[in-house]
Amino acid sequence: MIKIATVVGARPQFVKAAVLSRAFSAYPEINECIIHTGQHYDTSMSEVFFQEMEIPPARYNLGINKNSVGEESNAAFVLGKTVQELSSLLYREQPDWVLVYGDTDSTLAGALAAAKTGIPLIHVEAGLRSYNDLMPEELNRILTDRMSKLLFCPTDRAVKNLQEEGFDKTSARVFRCGDLMQDAAIYYANKSKPILDVNLPKSFILCTIHRKENTSNPTVLRQIFQALNQIAELMPVVMPLHPGTRKHLHAYGYDFASSPIRFIEPVGYLEMIFLLQHCHFVMTDSGGLQKEAYFFNKMCLTLREETEWTELVDNHCNILVGSDTERITEAAAKLCKSHTDAFVPALYGKGDAGTEIARTIIQYI
Repeated sequence: MIKIATVVGARPQFVKAAVLSRAFSAYPEINECIIHTGQHYDTSMSEVFFQEMEIPPARYNLGINKNSVGEESNAAFVLGKTVQELSSLLYREQPDWVLVYGDTDSTLAGALAAAKTGIPLIHVEAGLRSYNDLMPEELNRILTDRMSKLLFCPTDRAVKNLQEEGFDKTSARVFRCGDLMQDAAIYYANKSKPILDVNLPKSFILCTIHRKENTSNPTVLRQIFQALNQIAELMPVVMPLHPGTRKHLHAYGYDFASSPIRFIEPVGYLEMIFLLQHCHFVMTDSGGLQKEAYFFNKMCLTLREETEWTELVDNHCNILVGSDTERITEAAAKLCKSHTDAFVPALYGKGDAGTEIARTIIQYI
């Protein structure tokens, strides 16, 4: 029996866990223990994903986040508390492996707890680089890769990044497996569902904003929303509003009452797929949604200066527009008048990444 402790905490990890946990269930020799850190803790950002995507219930929910430890606590304090609690659980559970996804603080906490308890680490979605060290996610993914024994990369570029960083000279094993989010898009496409009590325009732009580099800087946030206000006059902008973004908008006095943007509450994964299927194009600062736009053949304007998903930009599926108001509005105005061309297929595999990862883990161990 192989016991794997899977650490999750945020929406993108729930999506990936839905795929890989389902793949693990085909192997009786794998015993998976899911640990939820509590990073995303409310129903709209957490519980609904476990319900809709039929993820096995978390054996433990640590409930650690800024809301639980106090708003005045900084990210380092929350991270430290998460590492402490995870370490205690790992000592108690004694798994053979710890598995983490992506690049959130929950990812880094899981990696540090595994390293300090002497348990080998599996990193799924390894090797990504934006080369912006000001991004917390960039530091998280680099540190997690360095602590990992098995690294599963979604793209050839990710594998090359690790090779260039000297991973061939370490005892770590690197695998190119495809992207679990591609698996999820294929599996759940026919299960999408409309949003209750929301009448969507016939043609609209789907937009999400949540990244700290955009929301914590009032000047940057103001520039982005000035652009969105202008764009919404050309085509309706539908925005599932992240709780953190709402808080920052209120703090700088954004006029919600007269805003032309169509704000809606955060949505579950199946509802997000419905929005992706019916939107004209996507605007976002989310790494995951950039890929999901591609999966559903929709152009994406990324409100960042760089992206870890460089192949989307190279293949003209994604346009980086940063936070400059004029740059954003000009690019969006062009897309409002255009139609999506056929995208380059299979940049992220064929939809069998979950099976490939599970099989590789079994073979390796």
